[in-house]
Amino acid sequence: MRPDETIALVADILGGIAPEADVSKVPADADLREALDLDSMDFLSFVTALHERTGCAIPEADMPKLLTLEGLVAYFLADAC
Repeated sequence: MRPDETIALVADILGGIAPEADVSKVPADADLREALDLDSMDFLSFVTALHERTGCAIPEADMPKLLTLEGLVAYFLADAC
């Protein structure tokens, strides 16, 4: 998945979880949970939606890699799925 596709997917998913979230204003290295005020259930819903939309099984051990936009892009570029 290309970086722009990953960012668009993240924005779309987070728009359904936290409609007030504006991913375009989040620095690439910022923790999404803090930047967008996501609680643990929101983040779990986000990861679950990533799995459903990409078909990528995301092990719990990989979740810390998904905390930032740059981490998400790297994760999907590495074809970890």
